[in-house]
Amino acid sequence: MNSNSIQNSVNTQMVESIIQLIRSLPHAERELLEQRLAEELPELTTHDLMYLADKGGSFDFWHNEPDIYTFEDGEPIQW
Repeated sequence: MNSNSIQNSVNTQMVESIIQLIRSLPHAERELLEQRLAEELPELTTHDLMYLADKGGSFDFWHNEPDIYTFEDGEPIQW
């Protein structure tokens, strides 16, 4: 789902009202709200993170890495 379809499917006025309400809370209540919201978020598993890295596109540049080295470059590593 792209950002345009997300924006079209939500009640923007309600979201803005909630944001204003949260910003109007005293500091202690905001901290409590943040703690409670964090409790309900599941921890990402290693598999979840691997999936995000694979599908997110941030590392796509590795798929077409230029071949800039040849066998004549430098000395081979001896094992």
